[in-house]
Amino acid sequence: MKAMILAAGRGERMRPLTDLTPKPLLMAGGKPLIVWHIERLARAGYRELVINHAHLGGQIEAALGDGSRFSVRISYSREAEALETAGGIAYALPLLGEAPFLVVNGDIFCDYDFASLPTELGRLSAHLILVDNPDHHPAGDFALREGKVLDEGERKLTFSGIGLYRPELFASVARGAKAALAPLLRGQMAAGRVGGEHFRGLWMDIGTPERLRQLDRIL
Repeated sequence: MKAMILAAGRGERMRPLTDLTPKPLLMAGGKPLIVWHIERLARAGYRELVINHAHLGGQIEAALGDGSRFSVRISYSREAEALETAGGIAYALPLLGEAPFLVVNGDIFCDYDFASLPTELGRLSAHLILVDNPDHHPAGDFALREGKVLDEGERKLTFSGIGLYRPELFASVARGAKAALAPLLRGQMAAGRVGGEHFRGLWMDIGTPERLRQLDRIL
């Protein structure tokens, strides 16, 4: 299975740190954020990675190269401007192939074991990893009931930014168009075709300089 790391965002809330450095290359615990993902994916057996980029993307390629020093092979999906989550994934589909693939947001930190993900989706279009709601997002995103992710529910959890997807999920997104992921997922939730699980380990959305400093202290 291939994996994609989303790394095209501008990181406006991280400014001025991201004025000269792309967000995925910001340091925590002595490593760039994106390297933590790459190393964890490699340990889980992922060998073919796709990374999209836009803002200062050349720095990302220069830092990571072809991935050989991490024992992976990295392909790059270069966007002239960030296409949002679904738009970025749709643009990268030629690199991702026709089988289900893993997508990880580049601006999170998580100690989830990628090797524990399901290897098949069956009739599902997606499988999402949900986490406890952080203080900055108390309302959550989606509910989880008997292994299915729903748009409605009394207790909602937060989408971690980690998910398995069928490429067909993005068939309606024109290549090169900006598109959000949530509307596509909600359409499949209504049809009962989104599965998920609740991860209770370490997860952080590194959206502000303070959260980056907090992660650095933890690591």
